[in-house]
Amino acid sequence: MSFANPYALLLLLPLAFAAWRMLRRSRGRGLKFSAVSRIPVKTASWRVFCASLAPYIAILGMLLLVLACARPRIPLGKDRKNVDAIAIAMVVDVSGSMSALDLTPKGAEYSKDTTRLSVVKKVFADFVEKRPDDLISLVTFGTYATARTPLTSDHETLLNVLKGVEIPVGDGEAETAIGDGLSVGLLRIKDAKPKSKIVILLSDGACTVGAEQGGVDPQAATEAAAKMGVKVYTIGVGSKAQLVPFLLTDGYGRNFIRRGPSGFDEALLKNIAATTSGMYFAVNDRDGLEMALEEIDKLETTPLEVDEWKRWIEYFPVLLSFGASLVVLSSLLSMLAVRRLI
Repeated sequence: MSFANPYALLLLLPLAFAAWRMLRRSRGRGLKFSAVSRIPVKTASWRVFCASLAPYIAILGMLLLVLACARPRIPLGKDRKNVDAIAIAMVVDVSGSMSALDLTPKGAEYSKDTTRLSVVKKVFADFVEKRPDDLISLVTFGTYATARTPLTSDHETLLNVLKGVEIPVGDGEAETAIGDGLSVGLLRIKDAKPKSKIVILLSDGACTVGAEQGGVDPQAATEAAAKMGVKVYTIGVGSKAQLVPFLLTDGYGRNFIRRGPSGFDEALLKNIAATTSGMYFAVNDRDGLEMALEEIDKLETTPLEVDEWKRWIEYFPVLLSFGASLVVLSSLLSMLAVRRLI
């Protein structure tokens, strides 16, 4: 037997103190009378019996209610389930250039929902939902890398975190630390149980933060991935070298559009993928990004054997019913016998 809410058993401590007070009070009542022989012999009335019994019924009822809160249960059985899963670190660029609007579908208006980052978030969310058994971590990088989630199978939480990812506001946020992002992604999946481990690295800019700027050299991170046996799938997003529209915000919170240069280091992304036996994808629209992730979705997976609990026998409904009934019964007995609740 196990308890779904074991911390509810801590309520037994105040219950024990309350029981001690109730029983101590009931034992302390009476009249001192020296000549006991002169007291007429008479059996106790039903009122006395009910008054003495009510505290014990109340304590038992409250005990059952506490156990009901803890939800005792017995598993009907568990199955060994085989799943195909891999460990994935999603490493996403959130530098300032991810506010570019060149992934906007033709004929659509420019808005916050059509920036590179917003499109990437939506397509990544669809990718995650297609792989329910995988362990996935989310890492973002701009001037520096941040691990947003640990490696987890809780995809609902992962998707909520992904929704909240935004481009940081600051003077230096246009920088792109690809080496930092890749190294943090590798740390997330280093000790993962699945044998197959991959990194999906998505960037839309050239690496501007390397060893000389105090960051991690992308080549060093790439060699570390190769030694770990981690495949890195790189995705270059956006136009390689041309003026593209950017969504910017002024000091008053108003959005405006400005054209500026955009481009990513295709040679670096190709080298990372080739060195780690991964693949490189260049995408310049949403359809291309979806096709890239569909190709990655066809990766080999690692069979894992996991325990899956099917159903439980829950005892809290019975305990709740009996406990509530006993508490009500004790109150009724007290009110009938001595006109008090307990």
